[in-house]
Amino acid sequence: MELFNTLGGKVETLEPVGAPELRMYCCGPTVYDYGHIGNFRTFLHVDVLRRFLQQIGIPVKYVMNITDVDDKIIRNAAAAGKPIAEYTEKYEKAFFEDSDALGIEKSEIVAHATSAIPEMVELIEKLAARDIAYKAEDGSWYFRIDRFPEYGKLSRKDFEGIEDGARVDIDEYEKDAARDFALWKACKPGEQSWTTELGCGRPGWHIECSAMAMKFLGDSIDLHCGGEDLMFPHHENEIAQSESATGKPFARHWMHVRFLLVEGRKMSKSEGNFYTLRDLLLKGYRASAIRFLLISVPYRHQMNFTFESLKESTNAIERLRTFHQRMLKGAWPETVAQRPGEIADNLTQQIGEARLKYTEALANDLNTAEARAAIFDMVRVANSSADAGTLTKKDVDAVLEVLNLFDGVFAVLKDNDAEITRAALAWAEAEGRSGEIAPELLTNFAFTDADIDALVAERTQAKKTRNFARADAIRNELMAKGVLIEDSKDGVRWRRK
Repeated sequence: MELFNTLGGKVETLEPVGAPELRMYCCGPTVYDYGHIGNFRTFLHVDVLRRFLQQIGIPVKYVMNITDVDDKIIRNAAAAGKPIAEYTEKYEKAFFEDSDALGIEKSEIVAHATSAIPEMVELIEKLAARDIAYKAEDGSWYFRIDRFPEYGKLSRKDFEGIEDGARVDIDEYEKDAARDFALWKACKPGEQSWTTELGCGRPGWHIECSAMAMKFLGDSIDLHCGGEDLMFPHHENEIAQSESATGKPFARHWMHVRFLLVEGRKMSKSEGNFYTLRDLLLKGYRASAIRFLLISVPYRHQMNFTFESLKESTNAIERLRTFHQRMLKGAWPETVAQRPGEIADNLTQQIGEARLKYTEALANDLNTAEARAAIFDMVRVANSSADAGTLTKKDVDAVLEVLNLFDGVFAVLKDNDAEITRAALAWAEAEGRSGEIAPELLTNFAFTDADIDALVAERTQAKKTRNFARADAIRNELMAKGVLIEDSKDGVRWRRK
């Protein structure tokens, strides 16, 4: 597996060092609100990487953290008049519901910041013993940046002019503000705090990830993942405090997923183009199409999310699912009487090439676009062979094997979109947000699967009795309710738009 290493600035081999499994840490969500599609693009690419590593036989020990105490959480919880634990519980639950909807597999370990306070305190004490952490007049503790000469090695920023003793209290600050950052923040009225050997207070954001990564994975880990927005200051600060405390490399490999644009512009609430997964589901888009689209552009490329591309993603999944069902349900012959050997050899070769190209693409810096293209090439060739009557059961078995390999990573063949959308509709009703539901979605989902099945069965019977007027009327009725009928020699299949 070759993956770009932000720290080295080049593509390098990714492999476990000193342990049987690859020790992998990803900065998870800060649970102060619902996750947006930019957040989920990062988590989806990490999911793709982890699935592929396991597929090629590299065991993974994956830790993802939940930041359940930081400046934003404290601010929002206070505004809502709730304790932070009560406030964050809602958004953590929503995050995992959304992750499930997008097919993101849960990490082996989910680490909560509020459960690692003792480890954070111990880490700060190690830094204090080396005079790298110091206590300020108000009781807060800071990291001395000038004591870590390699500061900036990840983001490649020039911090020659670091001002000794200049401090920054907020967790997320100006991109070029290299100042002593807060490790531990002294108690403030109305804020949740912990009484520790450091004094009364709460952790700074950056110390949380260092403590949690080392608690579960050791002083040195194989891979650290996150969005590119975390590279500085968060990841830079993680490196500085971790390596200053242990004297060892913190993470050998760093993977950063690029930003996402929406219709060519930066996503923001002020632009009116800020979307959570739930926003898109209420507009009538499918979770599977959202997953497929967000992973279709390789992680090191900036992605431009458009609604046109989301429609194309929906169509691509339908093509895959229709093809999959055709392969599964077709009555394929063991042999074909008049099938020239050259055609047979060519088809076998193309199926083999699809498998090889898929694997090579993902092994080459997780090139999801090329991996996807290899599978669609196979679909085209196999469909053409099936149409020509030259596809055998042996061919189909080989095709299904490649398709299952692909789906083990891309995870889009299973159709549970309707169930996910129903859950989103129920959530909107419960949250008083039914006004955000697309009217056609309400109409479509008032029409149950059982209703559809009954009409499809009636239409099939009408065709058998040559009552084509009734069959056409049923098709039109279903279409008006957002249900498309697909007839083939292998049977009838329906899907919601």
